[in-house]
Amino acid sequence: MAVTLEDISQAAARLQGVAVKTPLLQSNVLNQRLGAEVFLKPECLQHIGAFKFRGAYNRICQLSDTEKAFGVVAYSSGNHAQAVALAARVLGVPATVVMPTTAPKIKGDGAREFGAEV
Repeated sequence: MAVTLEDISQAAARLQGVAVKTPLLQSNVLNQRLGAEVFLKPECLQHIGAFKFRGAYNRICQLSDTEKAFGVVAYSSGNHAQAVALAARVLGVPATVVMPTTAPKIKGDGAREFGAEV
């Protein structure tokens, strides 16, 4: 399944006003060392501190009302768990996140704080 420019444009439209529009930054040091223009995208500024919110929100918002009523289930040991939990909360969808027992406690706590059952 190939991702098209249209797919990307539609996802961007769905995320408009929901996801943080993170800036592009340049590093003079990297530019000089690599002899090129290097751009960095600080996704630590995104909701939950990771880019994964975009994907979780983009997918969950496309569910039908019937599917949303059933809720979503995800498996993750970290950032994806929190992203699904937050996106589900924003969209009013129940969320369950399955996490391994070895997952960092802070990640499970974060998913719970966003309303997911862990």
